[in-house]
Amino acid sequence: MKPTIRVQSEDFDIAAEIQALTAGNPDVGAVVTFTGVCRDEAGRLAALELEHYPGMAEQEISRIATRADGRWPLTGLAAIHRFGRIRPGENIVLVVAASKHRQAAFEAASFMMDFMKSRAPFWKKEIFLDGTDGGWVDARSTDEDALDRWSQK
Repeated sequence: MKPTIRVQSEDFDIAAEIQALTAGNPDVGAVVTFTGVCRDEAGRLAALELEHYPGMAEQEISRIATRADGRWPLTGLAAIHRFGRIRPGENIVLVVAASKHRQAAFEAASFMMDFMKSRAPFWKKEIFLDGTDGGWVDARSTDEDALDRWSQK
């Protein structure tokens, strides 16, 4: 299984990504998706500016996907992360995990998101409706805490 990894500015079509991952694969019995969407922060946010380190971001996501594939019996895995200006309600990230059985797909998707959130080199800056720059969003300790559960399994 070779994971699909993309970092792109344009939006993605969730149904098309699922179809691409599962088409012609008779071993798929479960598909789990996670889509991260830009919040409006109580109506204050105009957009997020997402930046990344080109090449390094794809490499790190690939490393995470390889770990997931080694840990669970997956039949397919895709991770897409957007960059650029993203407005509230727009997609930011997509993970699609496929396997013969649901538990592997659920866990692999959760693992991917926990590690992408904490390890993939992306930076978010808030742009508020009044035009002010809200600055770069700091990492949360809860994101790091989420990684701990994977070392205990």
